[in-house]
Amino acid sequence: MTTSKHRKASAETAVRCAVITASDSRTVETDTSGAYILETLKRDGHTVASYEIVPDDYERIRKAIEAASAVADVILTSGGTGISQRDSTFEAIASMLEKTLPGFGEIFRNLSFEDIGPAAMLSRATAGVYRDTVIFSMPGSTAAVKLAMDRLILPELRHLVWELIRHRG
Repeated sequence: MTTSKHRKASAETAVRCAVITASDSRTVETDTSGAYILETLKRDGHTVASYEIVPDDYERIRKAIEAASAVADVILTSGGTGISQRDSTFEAIASMLEKTLPGFGEIFRNLSFEDIGPAAMLSRATAGVYRDTVIFSMPGSTAAVKLAMDRLILPELRHLVWELIRHRG
C-alpha cells in the first residue's frame, strides 16, 4: 500500500481519545483549553472516551494517564508543562513514555516562537507512546492548545494511531 493509500485508510477511522487537564485552579466551567480540545475532537469525528481535571500532582497525573490508556488510543493533556515548582505534567508523562516523539515538542516550540518569541522556550510540550497509546502533552494556555491541535495533532491523529495498530496480530 502506498503512503497516500495508508493516509486515506487511516483518515476514515474515528479515534478514541481521552482528555486530561492538569491544574490546581481550573474547573469544568473555566477549563477553556480542555473545552477546545473536546470541541475540536468531536468536530473532527473522534470519540471522547473520558475527560477529567486532575491537580498538577505527579502521582495524580500518572494515575490519570494509566486509567485513560485503558480506554483511549490517544491521550491529550493540557497544563503543567511550564517550569514552576507545581508544573509536574512533563515529569509524570516522560517517566511513562516507552517511545518519544521529539518532533512534536520541537515543532510546537518553533511555531510558538513565531507567535510569542523567546518565551516559547519555557514550554516543555512533549509527546510519545505508552502501552500502544499516543500521548500529547500541551501547555495550559488556550492559544497554545489551539496551535497544537489545529496545526500538529488533528492533521496526523488518525495516521499516528494507524501506525501503532497496523502490525498488531
